[in-house]
This record gives sequence, structure tokens and C-alpha cells, in this order.
Amino acid sequence: MKNVTDSFVSLGHWPSAGSFGFNTDILATNLINLGVVLGVLIFFGKGVLSDLLDNRKKRILNTIRNSEELREGAIEQLEKARARLRKVEIEADEFRVNGYSEIEREKLNLIDSTYKTLEQLENYKNETINFEQQKASNQVRQRVFQQALQGALGTLNSCLNNELHLRTISANIGILAAMKQITD
Repeated sequence: MKNVTDSFVSLGHWPSAGSFGFNTDILATNLINLGVVLGVLIFFGKGVLSDLLDNRKKRILNTIRNSEELREGAIEQLEKARARLRKVEIEADEFRVNGYSEIEREKLNLIDSTYKTLEQLENYKNETINFEQQKASNQVRQRVFQQALQGALGTLNSCLNNELHLRTISANIGILAAMKQITD
């Protein structure tokens, strides 16, 4: 029993066992801190890093698959284009064999249709010009009428008394309503 109590008593003699203190050995504390930080990073960062790498691997594989599909599509399009080229070359040879008579016929038909289109466009242009001239002359007539009416009203306003003025306005409103019905 004495040995057990001696061991407790000897613990009481250790001055650093129950207190905190500063370790002034910079190299030892930096290595310990670095080890702790690296341990935490490895422990917690391993899952995140592996997820990032897996995602990156999947994206790379998807990109490779897409590239392969695009390459196969491009090869198909190239083959189709080559087939069309061969077909066009055969047709060109047929045109050379048959001569240029069909081309000349098409050329004459195109020239005729172009002349007809030009005539139609000329007719449309003339109709549009006539329409715009009529529209402009109608606008001028309306403006002259409005100015004449305003001048007459100005003259009447300066020359008439109130009773005569009210009768003249009523008569003019009747005339304008009748003219509006005629123009509509």
C-alpha cells in the first residue's frame, strides 16, 4: 500500500502535470501543429477530394463519349456528303452528255419570268405612286378646308354677338356632321 500512496505523492511533485504553460521550442511546436493540420486535412478532406476526382473522372469520360459520338456523326455526314457529291457529278456528266439545250431552255424561261416579274413590279410601283398622290391630295384638301374653316370661325367670332354666334356654331356643326357622313 505504501507503494500506491508513494506513486500518488510523487505525482504531486510534478509541477507541470496540472498546469498549462508555453512551449518555447518553436521547431517542435510548428512540427506538431503541422502534423495536426495535415492529419485533419487528410481525415476530412479525403472524402471531398475523392468526390471531386470522381466527378472530374465522370466528366472526362462523358466528354470522351460525346466526342466519340460527334466523331461518328461527322463520319456519317462525310459519307453522305461524298454520296451527294458522286450523285451531283453523275448529274453533271448527264447534263454534259445531253448538251446545253435544256440549260438554254431554262435560261429563256428564267428570262421570261424575270421580265414578267419586272412588269408586275412596275405596275405595283405605279399603283403605289397613284395611291400616295391621291392620299397626299386628300390630306392637302383636308388641311385647306380646316384652315378655311378656322379663318371663317375667327372672322365670325370677331363679328358676331353671343346669340348669333351660338346659332352659327350650331349650323356649322350640322354642316360638318353632314360632310362627315358623306366622307365616311
